[in-house]
Amino acid sequence: MSRLAYLGTPAFAVPPLRALVAAGHQVELVVSTPDRRRGRGAAPTPSPVKAAAVELGLATGDSVDELVAPGREPPELGVVVAYGKLIPKAVLAAVPMVNLHFSLLPRWRGAAPLERAILAGDRSTGVCVMAVDETLDTGALYARDELEIGFDEHLGSLRRRLVETGCARLVELLADGVGGLPEPVPQDGEVTYAKKLDPAELELDWSRPSAQVLAVVRLDRGAYTTAAGRRLQVLEAVAVPGDPGRGTEPGVLAGGLVTTGDGALRLVTVQPEGRRPMAAADWLRGSRLPGGTRLGAPS
Repeated sequence: MSRLAYLGTPAFAVPPLRALVAAGHQVELVVSTPDRRRGRGAAPTPSPVKAAAVELGLATGDSVDELVAPGREPPELGVVVAYGKLIPKAVLAAVPMVNLHFSLLPRWRGAAPLERAILAGDRSTGVCVMAVDETLDTGALYARDELEIGFDEHLGSLRRRLVETGCARLVELLADGVGGLPEPVPQDGEVTYAKKLDPAELELDWSRPSAQVLAVVRLDRGAYTTAAGRRLQVLEAVAVPGDPGRGTEPGVLAGGLVTTGDGALRLVTVQPEGRRPMAAADWLRGSRLPGGTRLGAPS
């Protein structure tokens, strides 16, 4: 088995770490972002990856420079999963690294590949294991697995499936140690970039087609509109067959339906400002909004 370093930060980067440890690899150091406060007055807390590493009894660090510290023998390989920072050239020169990236490279290089795939209406995405080089997501590929995106699938579900696939692929590639890695293949195809999501992109534009409005909801990032001047998050909605919104301006609320640019959506789960998530039907009964209220309209 291999001597590894692991670089990662969010919760979805925990399963690959656990999979590598379960497969018998020696993870000598786990590098994650420094502990930070996650609420007013709260004590600094570790990232999900660091917390998992501590639970597993693994050494942890806050900087990749620790991999090449004087007196330390560098690991055979670094495994990077959503670490959130570029790896310095000097570290890459000493420690070869592979990255588990959630897109079909070279499509959607960058910070938000799954979000951009959903917003673009892509019918498939995937997970790649690539060599890490100095530039963003440009390394040659050791493996590339494609998965279909469900028509109404939310990001959380999609990411879980991709993480499961990625874990299995990582373990398979390293089954014979670092020396058993295949020769990586250069990326081929049209390059697109997945820039970080701007919070303004989460505001629902009811004038757009239903599928595009739903895509924002499916990001699980707090898609929102306003109702009578108060913020309303839309957590779940479904498209309504036919064209129930014909002749009505977009955003009009009627009996749980909201008109869009080409039809209507039925609200399923919402979260009114300052309250917990609830069934849209319960919110409608309690809100007592007049008929024909237009969501997203100025107060």
